[in-house]
Amino acid sequence: MNVLICDDSAFARKQLARALPAGWPVTLHQATNGLEGVEQVLMGHGDLLFLDLTMPELDGYGVLETLKREGIRSKVIVVSGDIQPEAYQKVMSLGAIDFIKKPASGEQIIALLERHGLWRTDEASTDLAPAITLTVEARDVYQELANVAMGQAADLLARLLDAFVVLPIPNVNVLEVSELHMALNAAAKQETLSAVCQGFIGAGIAGEALLLFHDSSFADLARLMKFEGELDRRAELELLMDTANVLIGAFLRGYANQLDTPFSQGHPVVLGQHRPIEALIQTNQSRWRRTLAIEINYRVEGYAVQCDLLLLFTEDSIATMNNKIMHML
Repeated sequence: MNVLICDDSAFARKQLARALPAGWPVTLHQATNGLEGVEQVLMGHGDLLFLDLTMPELDGYGVLETLKREGIRSKVIVVSGDIQPEAYQKVMSLGAIDFIKKPASGEQIIALLERHGLWRTDEASTDLAPAITLTVEARDVYQELANVAMGQAADLLARLLDAFVVLPIPNVNVLEVSELHMALNAAAKQETLSAVCQGFIGAGIAGEALLLFHDSSFADLARLMKFEGELDRRAELELLMDTANVLIGAFLRGYANQLDTPFSQGHPVVLGQHRPIEALIQTNQSRWRRTLAIEINYRVEGYAVQCDLLLLFTEDSIATMNNKIMHML
C-alpha cells in the first residue's frame, strides 16, 4: 500500500511519520501542499492519504473536492489542528474516512488504523518497543566517529581515482522504517540507482552498509578508473562492486578501530541495478526496522560521480555502542 502524508509543515510530516506503526509494510510518500498531494495521488502514491487542512496552493478541502470530483477512491484521514464541528462535518461529507486532531500520538494512529482494518496490533513485534533517542552529546560522538571513518574511505577512493573527493557533514539519526524510506527517497530524488548492501557484525554490534550509486555516475567513473571496453550492465556491475568494496570496507575498518571492536563482514549483495528508489525500498523493506542511520554523500569534484553511503545499525546495537562511546568520553 502507498501511504501519502500531505502537510506543508516538514515538522508535522516527520512527527506523523514517526507515529506510524513500526514495520508497517507500506511505501511512504510526502507532499508539501494540496497541489502536490493531488499530483502524488494521480501517480498512484495515495492509497491512504493523511491530509492537513490548512495548506498553501490548495488546502485540504480543495484536495477532497478534487478527489471526489475525479472519482478517485483514496482513503483519506484528515489530520488537522482545526477541530471545529463544522470542519469535521465538511470533511466527512467530502469523503474522508476519519478525522484526528493534530498532533496525533502513535497510539491514536494505531487505534484509528485498526478501526478501519488497515493495521492489526498482533502483526507487530517492534512497534511496542520503547523509543530510542540520541542525546546531543551522543550524536556529536557518532558524527565525529563517522567523520574520521568517511575521511579514510574518501582517501582510498581519491587515490584510486586520482581525483578530489568532496566530503559532507555526516547525518546521524535514529529512524523508524517509515522515516528511513523518506530519507532514501530524498537522497535519490528522481534518479535511478544501483545499490549494494553488505552486512557486518562484531561484539554486540550489527548492521548493514547500503551504497546507493547514482546511475548518471557510471560514465565518468569508468573514465576515472581507465576502464576499457563497452560500458554494459556487466561492466557497470564491476565498477559498482569496486566502489562498494573501497567505500564500505574502509569506512567499517575506520569505524571499528575507533570503537575497538573488529567487524566481520558478509558478502556484498546487489539489491538492484538501474531501478527507481521506490522499487529498491519495496523489494527490501522487510530488512529494515528501527535503526541508527549514518548517512554520507560522496561526490568527486569536477565529475558527475555521486553516491550515498548509509550505515544502518540495528536497534539492539545502539545500547552497546552508547556504552562504548560513554567509556571513550
